[in-house]
Order: sequence, then structure tokens, then C-alpha cells
Amino acid sequence: MTTIKAINSFRKWITHSLTKNLGSNLSTEAYLINEENIKSILVVRPNHRLGNLLLITPLLQELENTFPNAKVDVFLKGNLGQIILKEYQNIDQIISLPKNHFQKLPNYIFTWFKLRQKRYDLVINAVPYSSSGRLSTKLSRADYKLFGHEEYNYQTINNNYEHIAKFPVCCLRHILSKHQISSAEVPTLSLKLTPQEIASGKKILKEVTNSAKQTIAIFTYATGEKCYSKTWWKEFYANLKAAFPEYFILEILPKENISQIDFIAPTYYSKNLREICSVLANTSVFIGADSGMMHLAVASKTSVIGLFSVTEPHKYQPYGNQNRALNPSEISIKKSIQYIHNVLNQK
Repeated sequence: MTTIKAINSFRKWITHSLTKNLGSNLSTEAYLINEENIKSILVVRPNHRLGNLLLITPLLQELENTFPNAKVDVFLKGNLGQIILKEYQNIDQIISLPKNHFQKLPNYIFTWFKLRQKRYDLVINAVPYSSSGRLSTKLSRADYKLFGHEEYNYQTINNNYEHIAKFPVCCLRHILSKHQISSAEVPTLSLKLTPQEIASGKKILKEVTNSAKQTIAIFTYATGEKCYSKTWWKEFYANLKAAFPEYFILEILPKENISQIDFIAPTYYSKNLREICSVLANTSVFIGADSGMMHLAVASKTSVIGLFSVTEPHKYQPYGNQNRALNPSEISIKKSIQYIHNVLNQK
């Protein structure tokens, strides 16, 4: 395992060194894309993590709104794309790199070559600092390519333009602006749950809680330093329970089956991402640290309180729908509870 990590780190270093300047010398001011000519689009985000894949859904919605007659291919990694983008009608093809590329090297290499098989009208690199994203954008064949290096004061479009989900949308709007930049809100994360899925989630939540109360969902797990201590979570849970006796508090468990409050609250777990999202859609608020589960909660359209003290909130915080980011190292648990009160009152 250590050897594989070392090889992977070396691979990333090599890739970054070779691709860091790709697209940086292109001037998109030299052309203005004609929307009527855009019929085929490729979005590249060769990453397998749940949160990172969910964060491209605002761009896909923007493309659907801007180019309603265009078909979109996405270049991803792993198998989650098929689940997340199941209800996106503008998606034509999902090109997926194998998650474990060392174990499936021939398939990994073949998938890269598939990028050359089709010519696109427009290719968009969803994350500018992604080495594999820049490389795949370079390798693809297209009339127009947006690497994400374009320099512009995107604050005139959105005051939170640095957010990883908003930046490619702002970049696209700038390129298409023709001197009139859209000030419409950037779409929020979405799985495009169907009415049937939401109804099923409501039924499952009712069975799990066996209660007529509205539900507050908490997710106590996160990876690495993003995971808060058991001491903090147990104190937070005690305060939350005391502050909201009229609500049912449900802990959403990760696949690792870890609870920072030692399973003292009722729990829910599923391997089905769309089912989890449909259950969260029927809760009143979700509280958890920056994680794939937090982004899934945002995509469910419930209100989300994201806990940020390690990662940068201006890039990853939940936005829209009374969502907000809080830093537990800067505000007290009592103050956090007041923020939750405000969100619930607004709903």
C-alpha cells in the first residue's frame, strides 16, 4: 500500500509538472462562442470522489439551460457518475476511467484514447488546477476549449465565484457574455431526484424514525482533519437535543460505520446514494463537516449547515436554500445552535 501511494504521488507530481502551463497562453477574448453552433460538449472532471462529482452538477445544469439542444459527454473516474447523473437528460455519454487504474492499466489507457474518437464543439475543464483535467482537455478534439485559466474579474458575475462549483459557470458566462453578463443565480448542486424518489425517501424516513416529528440529520464522520473529535460531537449533540426537543435527531452513518457520538442517537445507513439523498430531501436540516455526504445533502435540497475549520469555505461551502458554513473553532456550540434556530425559522 505504501508503495502504491508513493507511485501515485510521483505520478501526480509528474502530471502536474507536465500540464501546469497547458491552456495558460490561450486568450478566449480572441473569440466569442456562437451558442447556435454548439451541439456537442465535453465536460472533463477525471475524479472519483462523491463530493467532487456532485460539484460539477451546477455546470451541467447551466449547459442544459444555455444549450438546450446540445448533448453533453462527461469524462470522469469511477462508477459514481452513472448514479449521480442518472436523471440528467442532456448527458449522452459518460466516459469513466477505472478507479483503481494500477489494477486495470490496459482499460485505463484505452479510456484516455477514447477522448480522441469524437470531435466536440466545446470542451470545458471543470477545475482549472486539475492536472488530469488540463491534460484531458488538451487531448480532446474540439473547436473551442475552456481550460479555466481565463483571467477576468468574475466578481462582477458572482461574489462567490471562487467556489469550485461556481467558477466554471462564471467562466462560461463570461465567454458567452457578448457584453451582457448574466447575473442569474448559479444553479445549486442537484441529483434531480424524481417525485417518486422523494416520496420513497419520505416513506423510508418515516419507517426509520417512527415519529411524526420533523427530522434534523447529523453526519458526525469526515476524513482526516475534517473529522471533529468525539468530545466535540457529544457536547454538540447534547446541546442540539436540548435545544430542539420538538425535532427527531437522526445520525446518518458512513460506509465505515463510524459514529463520533458512539451510536447514542438513532441511525440510518444505506449503500444507495440516491436513496440517501431522497431521505435527506425529507429532513428539515442537515449538519455535518465538509464531506461527500454534506454535498449530497446540498444536492437533496434540504437546508445544510456545513462545519468548516480545515478546508476553505469560499471554495466548498454549501450555498443556496438557507445553507451556510460555520467554523466550530471560531464560534461556540451555543452560537452554532442559534444559527440552526435561524435556519429552521426561515424554513
